[in-house]
Amino acid sequence: MANYKLDITKEHCPMTFVKTKIELSKLKSGDTLEVLLTDGEPLENVPRSSTEQGFKVLSINEANVKGTHTVVFQK
Repeated sequence: MANYKLDITKEHCPMTFVKTKIELSKLKSGDTLEVLLTDGEPLENVPRSSTEQGFKVLSINEANVKGTHTVVFQK
C-alpha cells in the first residue's frame, strides 16, 4: 500500500478533476492519494466526481493554509 500527494491549489475547474483523475488512475488497490485543494468548486466537485469514478473518500479536512483542504482518496 502506497500513499501519494497532489497539490491542485493553483488549478481551476475542470483541470482540478482532470489532474486528480490522472493521479487516481495510477493507484493500485489499497493505495491512497491526498489532494490539497481550495474552497469552492474544487472542494465540491473533486470528491463527488472521484466517488462517481469508484474511489472512496477517506477524509476531508481543513489544511494549514486558510481556504485550503486536504481530501484523502483510496482505491
